[in-house]
Amino acid sequence: MTDSEVYDVVVVGAGLAGLAAARELAANGHQVVILEARDRVGGRTLNESIGDGNVVEVGGQWVGPTQERVLALIDELGLSTHDTFNDGWAQVEFGGRTKRYRGTIPPLRPMVLADVAQAQLRLDRMARTVPLDAPWTAARASLWDAQTFDSWLRRNVRTTGARDVCTLVCQAVFAAEPADISLLHFLFYLHSGGGINRLISTVDGAQQWRVVGGSQRIAQRMAQDLGSAVQLSTPVRRIATTDHGVTVISDRVTARAQAVIVAIPPTLTSRISYDPPLPGHRDQLAQRYIQGSVVKRMAVYSEPFWRRDGLNGQATSDVGPVKLCYDNSPPDGSKGVLLGFLEAGHARRLGQLPAAQRRAEVLACFTRHFGPAAADPEQFVEKDWSQEQWSRGCYGGYLPPGSWTAYRDTVRVPIGRIHWAGAESATVWNGYMDGAITSGERAAAEVQTLLGARLIRG
Repeated sequence: MTDSEVYDVVVVGAGLAGLAAARELAANGHQVVILEARDRVGGRTLNESIGDGNVVEVGGQWVGPTQERVLALIDELGLSTHDTFNDGWAQVEFGGRTKRYRGTIPPLRPMVLADVAQAQLRLDRMARTVPLDAPWTAARASLWDAQTFDSWLRRNVRTTGARDVCTLVCQAVFAAEPADISLLHFLFYLHSGGGINRLISTVDGAQQWRVVGGSQRIAQRMAQDLGSAVQLSTPVRRIATTDHGVTVISDRVTARAQAVIVAIPPTLTSRISYDPPLPGHRDQLAQRYIQGSVVKRMAVYSEPFWRRDGLNGQATSDVGPVKLCYDNSPPDGSKGVLLGFLEAGHARRLGQLPAAQRRAEVLACFTRHFGPAAADPEQFVEKDWSQEQWSRGCYGGYLPPGSWTAYRDTVRVPIGRIHWAGAESATVWNGYMDGAITSGERAAAEVQTLLGARLIRG
């Protein structure tokens, strides 16, 4: 590429949303270039080698039933999936006791389970009344958007134990505390992903399958098909628009086009300079779209030793700091990998500690759940997404109270020739890989309509 080139469309960001948009545009004969700040593709998906040809996913990794677009794309790209390991006993650490169980319902006190069940029933019922394409039009949108999920829990969940369970659900799904998030956003997200059970479950849930070779392979395969259209290590600094086109200025190149698709997390969109400046409501929305706080930490062993004890590697804790564990071993079990999530408040606290102290706290959790053998891994892998310059958090973004009713569809409505994509702008499976892909394809369709209109008038 020379210092200045002309295209039909510029795409900012080579995550799944940007790649999906570019793939769709290129397939319809448009000249497209993708400008990616990182030295890799994949955005919030990232594989890391653990030796012997095996990888672990330090970013987004799971796909599940009803995520139709990402599953179809995996097939189109010649990739495959394997089950998340689920054979054996799961463990729950709750109220000072640890118990083993099978199935989806942990062995908690009957009063707590009953309280959780009624809360889930009410939340799922409320969520189904929130229109996915216009949450602010829900009948009780103003009331729900004026409070946090924490406020709702305090008023509607009777037992401390049930509130603790609901808090864990919020932390696991949003990487945020209940006090951080608008109740309306919480309900929209539940509806978008098919309800609480779908979001938190392994079997028949969002954690059912992993991509063979790691989820980043989806982005890598798409990028291979796009070839030289993908430009890495090219952060975009400025986007200038006129009646005649856009000029996108990066550290390495200047690209001119008829339109631009900005496919990065909303909070990062405001770090680009725009000429003319974005309308105030769009910039203020970006200021409010908060990225979740999550750190993925994995201990790698010579074998999945916990399976010999009949354990499936899944553990839930109300103590933490690791509140969720999974068996993240390669599908052939040639190595053992325990995955522990640090989320929300725990991620914020431990993210500021020295690496050795973080490691010690995580391994202490693994040892508590799986025995002394967990204390001495061969490798220790960690990724704090809040430290990632071009993400600033995971899994996705969430909105605090007042945001949906104030800013409505701002997250995805084009501003002239500037179009928006990204998992946070999806209506179905918002925040997930599936949502990222559909958002990119939606933005590509918008741009093709724009280009078609320009050609007709021309």
